[in-house]
Amino acid sequence: MDPVLITAAAIRHLDLTPLDGVSQLPMGELMERGPVLQLQFDWPREAEDPRELAECPEPRLWSLRADARFPWLPLVLERDQGSLIRHVAMVVPHSFNRGEGLRFEPQALELWITHRLMSLDDFYRAEDIPMRGKLSQMAAALGYELDMNFWGLLDSNVQNRS
Repeated sequence: MDPVLITAAAIRHLDLTPLDGVSQLPMGELMERGPVLQLQFDWPREAEDPRELAECPEPRLWSLRADARFPWLPLVLERDQGSLIRHVAMVVPHSFNRGEGLRFEPQALELWITHRLMSLDDFYRAEDIPMRGKLSQMAAALGYELDMNFWGLLDSNVQNRS
């Protein structure tokens, strides 16, 4: 899959149309492709601007909008070249140190991942698409280790509603 360019104009207008090619695919087909989507942000910064892209408010706002509109987006973002980490850095509080790199606020990351796992598990369960393995892999790619009882707790909640 070709990288998707997110232009400065799209960022300024919170325009999500660059994601149309991905968002209009049938969900099953999209999930079969796996984590292959790469987002490239074309956001101008002065040469002396020390901020990382995820520290710029405008791209962060665009990413928050994309994350809200397409909650499955983290599942399809490639992981080896940093697209998933970059996206999560846009939506989860973090700090950046040139020596230590990116450090997520632990509680914020835990809340975001837990919320994402719960909402996507419900969504894919309704679509009858088994995704727990991919959801667990996404969490692991972010350094988050799931408790063995997590999915069982969700299952017991569903059984109690039946």
